[in-house]
Amino acid sequence: MLTVPSLDVLRQRRSEKWSGHPPGVIGATVAELDFELAPPIAAVLHDTIARSDLGYAHEVTPRMREAFTGFADRRLGWRVDPDQLTLVPEVLIGLIELCRVLAPGGKVGFATAGYPPFLQQLPPAGFTIRQIPLRVDGSFDLGRLAVELRDGLRVLILASPHNPTGRVLPRAELEQIAELCAQYDAWVLADEIHAPLVLPGAEFVPWLEVSDAARERGITLTSASKAFNLAGLKCAVTVTASDRAQDVVRRLPFAAEQVGLLGVIAAETAFAEGDPWLDALLVQLDANRTLIGERLPDGISWSPPQATYLGWLDCAGLDLAPDPAGFFLREGKVALGTGSDYDPAGRERVRLNFGTGPELLGEILDRMTSSLVR
Repeated sequence: MLTVPSLDVLRQRRSEKWSGHPPGVIGATVAELDFELAPPIAAVLHDTIARSDLGYAHEVTPRMREAFTGFADRRLGWRVDPDQLTLVPEVLIGLIELCRVLAPGGKVGFATAGYPPFLQQLPPAGFTIRQIPLRVDGSFDLGRLAVELRDGLRVLILASPHNPTGRVLPRAELEQIAELCAQYDAWVLADEIHAPLVLPGAEFVPWLEVSDAARERGITLTSASKAFNLAGLKCAVTVTASDRAQDVVRRLPFAAEQVGLLGVIAAETAFAEGDPWLDALLVQLDANRTLIGERLPDGISWSPPQATYLGWLDCAGLDLAPDPAGFFLREGKVALGTGSDYDPAGRERVRLNFGTGPELLGEILDRMTSSLVR
């Protein structure tokens, strides 16, 4: 069911992962999948274009409400109130606009390593960012969170599952985060965009299923974009579970609601009809995770991710700092994510996107290994 186009065809793509690299480079950076679209999604997009249906999107459609709530129930064990869904163009835009409502000019925190736009785009939006470094084992540092909350942190952005480590936060840890934030009347914005990509061996707990405290002061943002490779179509959803939280979402500016019609149509179809394709994707990603563990070059270590198609690789054993990604680009013609983009202290790290077929992943690993023996 899953098909990866040839390398020549992939290099014709104009998306960020494949554009802009020198000739001969394999892209393994940005969180995009190489697989062809799920057939139902491709079909509905072709049909939409065939009838020239490219106008403005309207509010949350009944089909979107039904499709998303059904998907959340059967895939994530999450009972969502269909009346508490709101559309935003993408998760990041929703996060920034919600922070403007909740903490204008205030302190916004998140765990590091973290999604690079958190580091890059929150300060220009007027916020003081507070980084909460993960513990050595990848767990959330609750002690540091308490310090930041006492010092005036108003909003915590919680990536769950975490990007770039791929860790799935256990319920007990989520409950403690919720209790701490409730104690200081701080809000949690849960970025759950990778939730459909939990791999075998881990169990995802939706933020709004954690506790009453999480529901009262929490808003979840998610999308079909990562699991179904639809980022370019601009459609995400906010989910609330309390009147207080829904009142916050109602205060979002009009610009935050400007989603793409193709994104809405594709997301509806992904949530309603994409399960077989997503099941096949998870099987392939699990196999890819095993392949990396077997063929990772000597001197590189990692903790296999529990979710996502992203590997957070530690190159400390190779003495390639401050730019191991630059080394592998020059010597191996493999484009990896630069560790310091995710964490100022991550100079010995790279992020590997393994959302591709086993043949291309094997080629990436072979190139990395060969570059180290020259």
